[in-house]
Amino acid sequence: MLCPLESEAPMAQDEKIVDGFRFLPPSLKAWVQIFIQEREYRGPIPWTPLSKPLSKTTIALVTSAGISLKTDPPFDMEREKREATWGDRSFRTIPSGTTEKEIDVNHLHINTNYIRQDINVMLPLSRMAELEREGIVGGLAPTAYSFYGFQWENTDFLQEAIAPISSKMKVEAVEVVLLTPA
Repeated sequence: MLCPLESEAPMAQDEKIVDGFRFLPPSLKAWVQIFIQEREYRGPIPWTPLSKPLSKTTIALVTSAGISLKTDPPFDMEREKREATWGDRSFRTIPSGTTEKEIDVNHLHINTNYIRQDINVMLPLSRMAELEREGIVGGLAPTAYSFYGFQWENTDFLQEAIAPISSKMKVEAVEVVLLTPA
């Protein structure tokens, strides 16, 4: 997470500052900053423009809400209850036609009731399918991905979840990823 420091140096007109704490409540921001050293980031925000129109791209959905199919093992919240900075590093695959009747949600840091009532509040599978039918997006990937969004300074998570998810997306020819953070 990058957080800017105020600086005396003037910014170029097209230069932007990335503020990873912008939408956090002040008390949570203060607590998180105890563990994450502030550092300045100046310069272009990493951005890859689309190489073709959105109406011709394949989009995958990824959420950190801890959504799984009822047939899958739940995310491990019990260990986190014992070890406050541990987060389950696994991930789950969610077929694109999945509904709230087929899912479970396990996450200690969010109210999961809304997701159980309507999966689209966190993983907008139906909304993306509508956009696909209307020709606004080229296609929804056959698989969406979910992981447990509490990963405290955990580089193992990159190897255990993000790398395999990325490989699966390449096989499905995913060109755009929409992340819905919990």
